[in-house]
Amino acid sequence: MSAVTDATPQRAARPHPLGQSVRDSLIVAKRNLIRMSRIPEMIIFGLFQPIMFVVLFSYVFGGSMNIGGSTEPGIYREFLMAGIFAQTVTFATAGAGAGIAEDMHKGLVDRFRSLPMARGAVLTGRTLADLVQTALTLLVLAIVALLVGWRTHTNVGEVLGAFGLLLLMGYAFTWIGALIGLSVRTPEAATSGGLVWLFPVTFVSNAFVDSSQMTPWLRHIAEWNPFSATVQACRELFGNPGVSQSDAWPMQHPVLASLIYSVLIVVIFRTLAVRKYRSATA
Repeated sequence: MSAVTDATPQRAARPHPLGQSVRDSLIVAKRNLIRMSRIPEMIIFGLFQPIMFVVLFSYVFGGSMNIGGSTEPGIYREFLMAGIFAQTVTFATAGAGAGIAEDMHKGLVDRFRSLPMARGAVLTGRTLADLVQTALTLLVLAIVALLVGWRTHTNVGEVLGAFGLLLLMGYAFTWIGALIGLSVRTPEAATSGGLVWLFPVTFVSNAFVDSSQMTPWLRHIAEWNPFSATVQACRELFGNPGVSQSDAWPMQHPVLASLIYSVLIVVIFRTLAVRKYRSATA
């Protein structure tokens, strides 16, 4: 009897759902990072736009912007860089949406669906890979900013905290891109759809101009813009000029506001994106 019992194959233990989701997400993220490394022009071209913005805004508009009563170009460069950093991480949204739309268009998502893997892992892995690419872009951009005269005036911990807030916001916005990518039929439409809403979000803000100089109704929109909260938090943590004296709560508590906004965006749009993914592949 014991021999029969010993010979009976043991049923394999089922992995914990959370553990499987994490493992599958990392596998998908690795796949996307390998793909990016094999197409280096994706990273190279992604660096051109923010570098051009740094150079153009610094030297073309630097002497005409009034920041805190001064039109000194050096002051504007320090004011500008938090906005450029934030714009760079948010514009990665369009690439994330286009990538997911391309995977859907080529049937790759259907192949993933046929595998025994967590449903949300495909999207989570993609957004994590985009986060790594965004971090690399920020590193290069910070070096360029230092070359054109940008400086920080706080300690290392606060500077790293600012970059952490930027990456968190970038990660949050990639989930908006993921939802857009799942909602359109072609990568081209995903790119267009990702940029249409990004321009008003980034320019109706305190990124490139002092929001106190805007008309009242536009200033209120800019001050409650999640993008503005992260820009304001970065200026505060970098010790750069342009910290607003506004009474709006996000401008009074920008670090906390940036964290709350980013976490809410992740929770809301990840839920919507995963739901959309399940219905699209059902």
